[in-house]
Amino acid sequence: MRIEERKVTVGEVCDGYLNDAEEGVVGYGERLDIRPCYQREFVYKDRQRDEVVRTVMKGLPLNVIYWCKTGGDSYEVLDGQQRTISLCEYVDGSFSVDDKYFYNLPEDQKRKILDYQLFVYVCDGTDSEKLDWFRIINIAGEQLTDQELRNAVYAGSWTSSAKRYFSKTGCAASTLAGDYLKGSSIRQDYLETAISWAAAAEGKTIEGYMAQHQHDPSAVSLWNYFRSVIDWAQAIFPRYRKEMKGLPWGLFYNDNKDRTDLDPATLEAEVSRLMADEDVTKKAGVYEYLLTGMERCLSIRAFDDRMKRAAYERQGGVCPYCGEHFELSEMHADHIVPWSKGGTTTADNCQMLCRDCNLKKGDD
Repeated sequence: MRIEERKVTVGEVCDGYLNDAEEGVVGYGERLDIRPCYQREFVYKDRQRDEVVRTVMKGLPLNVIYWCKTGGDSYEVLDGQQRTISLCEYVDGSFSVDDKYFYNLPEDQKRKILDYQLFVYVCDGTDSEKLDWFRIINIAGEQLTDQELRNAVYAGSWTSSAKRYFSKTGCAASTLAGDYLKGSSIRQDYLETAISWAAAAEGKTIEGYMAQHQHDPSAVSLWNYFRSVIDWAQAIFPRYRKEMKGLPWGLFYNDNKDRTDLDPATLEAEVSRLMADEDVTKKAGVYEYLLTGMERCLSIRAFDDRMKRAAYERQGGVCPYCGEHFELSEMHADHIVPWSKGGTTTADNCQMLCRDCNLKKGDD
């Protein structure tokens, strides 16, 4: 790995600046790729963006920016994309700082900004060396997410295509399924979720899936899979509720897509009943419960200390299953009529069992 120290003015970096949704972000006379395919979109908040400009206006030093050499006189930003775009966008007239756009400034202040020297490290080496360095220097500004780092490691045609579906503001995934996904598209949460589901369907890790598809010409197969997941979820549970957001719909789809016993009308009636059940404390678990039958998904309301004490005194401290006497602390509260058979978490449906009997009953 060869590293060169270089000073580049803001004016030089802003020369030929272009920020296009399809063409990408370039500057430095169109010789600098400011947002390579593995980088995220602009995520600085207005306050952070403005502080970058104020730092330059005051002549104070910015943190070092890192470039990678990609050709004879062409480069890409390895670290410092957010600071670079902040400056270029300001000079381009896209926003104001302290109520002043760049074009409103006196000529001497404009020149001060354009002549400001950025301290740049330019590295040149193999792809592996560049990516290793990318991981090492990711210490300033907004920390990269795991998926953003994966995008760097598995950069290629497939990753670029996948980002168009899942990683842009207003991307197709957001339009189709924003109500079903948690996180942010531009921080790669949507992409990570989609890949994790598709990878699980093939018994792979996210890394394994990306490595397999890295050189595919497009990510259309991932997109088609994702659409199938959302279409299935909407068909099986046609009424949307806020509790559906962020659930692992892809994993549900992988395990249940071929089932023929899932009737939407019957499921909707059960969802409605369970949502109204006061004993169900985890409403988002209703969907997994209906697909798996696992009661633990619902976090059924537990008996409180008053109910436990009343049952213990009523029983005289004797376990009704084995007939032995125990201290209250040695006993577990149990539904006499199981919740699954209509029993409620109320004092008259509470019994205290010793630990062993409670475990045996749970195994039956």
